[in-house]
Order: sequence, then C-alpha cells, then structure tokens
Amino acid sequence: MSDVAPSPLALLLRTDHLTRVVDIGANPIDGDPPYKPLLARRLCRVVGFEPQPEALARLNAAKSDLETYLPHAIADGQNRTLHVCAASGMTSLLEPDPHVLSHFPGLGDWGRVLERREIDTVALSAVPEIDGVEMLKMDLQGGERAVLDGAGDTLSEAVCIQLEVSFVPLYKGQATYGEMDLALRAKGFIPHMMASTSRRMILPMRGPDVYTALNQLVEGDAVYVRNFLQPEAMTTEQLKHLVLIAHYCYRSFDLALNGLHHLAQRGAVPADAAGQYLRIVQTGG
Repeated sequence: MSDVAPSPLALLLRTDHLTRVVDIGANPIDGDPPYKPLLARRLCRVVGFEPQPEALARLNAAKSDLETYLPHAIADGQNRTLHVCAASGMTSLLEPDPHVLSHFPGLGDWGRVLERREIDTVALSAVPEIDGVEMLKMDLQGGERAVLDGAGDTLSEAVCIQLEVSFVPLYKGQATYGEMDLALRAKGFIPHMMASTSRRMILPMRGPDVYTALNQLVEGDAVYVRNFLQPEAMTTEQLKHLVLIAHYCYRSFDLALNGLHHLAQRGAVPADAAGQYLRIVQTGG
C-alpha cells in the first residue's frame, strides 16, 4: 500500500506489532504531533480523540489508513460541563480562571466562556478501539489528571507519555505540574524532556504583541518515559517500542541506544546492535 522505504531501525528491532499511539485532544493547532515521523514511516497506528466537530472533520479529511479519530471527550467517564471558549484552543472541561488569566496579555479574551455544554465523557479504559498503548499524547487544557484517573490498566504497556503541564494553572481545579509529576512517577514514569514551553509576560508590562514574553513559565509539553533506570521492569517489546519512539519522535539517540544495549543483553537483537544503531544515526536513518 505504500512505497515508503523500510526503516533500518525497525528492521533491526522487529517489533511484534506497530507502535500503538493514543492522542487525546488531537486538534493539530500547535503543529505536527510528535509521532508524525513514526506515522510517515508506517511504524505506528493512531487512535485519536477530538470532541470539537470542526477539528474532528479536518482530522478525518486528512487521515491515512493507519489513523482512527473518534469524537469522544476522554476523562473519567462522568458527566461534565464543556466550557467552549472564544479561542478553541482553550475550550476545556475545566472552567477558565479569570483571576489568573487577567495577569497575562491576551489570555482573558481567549479564555472567555461563550457556551457551557453538558457532555458525557468516556474513560480511556472503556474505549473498545484501544487494544493497548505504547505512546500516549494528551493536550486537554487541564483535563490530563482525569484521563489518568479513568485509564485503569490501559497504560500498563505504555512507555512514553507526552502531556501538557501547567506551571501556573489557567483553569479552576487544574492539577499543577508537581501534581502530575507525582501521579506519573507513581505509574512508573520519569521526566525525560520538555518538548516545548510557553512563557507569558506578566501584566501590566506589555510587549509589541500578546506573545512577547520574558521569563514567566505558564505551560509546557512534558515528555515522560518508562523508567529506563529499571529496565528489568520492562518487557522486551516495551523496550523495542521505547527505542523507536525515542529515536523518531524525540531524537533522543542516547535513550534509544540505552534500550538497544539492554535488548542485546537479552539476546533480543543482534549483539552488534549498538554499532548498527550508531551507523543508522550517522546516516540519518
């Protein structure tokens, strides 16, 4: 079905199945998702969720045969209020906090609630289209903790979670970065990197536009990985998918090489896999 050249790393690893990606809040308003390099090489399958009809329609119009997008609002499975905001990127199951937003240029206008809509949410563990997860991406404007609460054992095989974290909570009742860090560590994950950070200028100082900032951190996309300091706690298949994700999604070549080292010790890849991998990195494969 495709003339995509085989991935030399995938040939080296020979996973049992394509990497299973779940994307909650798949609206691509901030650019390409981190798993796009995997998808371009046909190395993953994606189940994405986007409750906003216009965004869902755009995703379905552009999707490949490896992508499935569903209209569910993923949380803890309870009835919730969806706060539809002036800026679609701020629409959330949590209510924006006007006091906090008033301290930063633009956010008060963007977070103005235009409509409150009662919706039924779906717990991640109750979605039949998901038969396992290696990589989870969450961009839910404060709803990430509710997803974890409703995940059950769905994330037992996951090796990577990228989520939006809040240093200054913009929504009422939003979990802070510290709270999410503790929740993820309790599930066996440790911080790996910040994929991005968002800074805002503190009012009353203003710059030439609303995006001008100095130092105040507001949000960021944090990447957590299954604790590589305890490789014995990961199955061989988990290690293989962690290598693929580290290499293609984040260019974390050191993490990928570490995983290959442990796989070679298990006899799951050739003994010279580390050397082969370094050549793959050098040639941009």
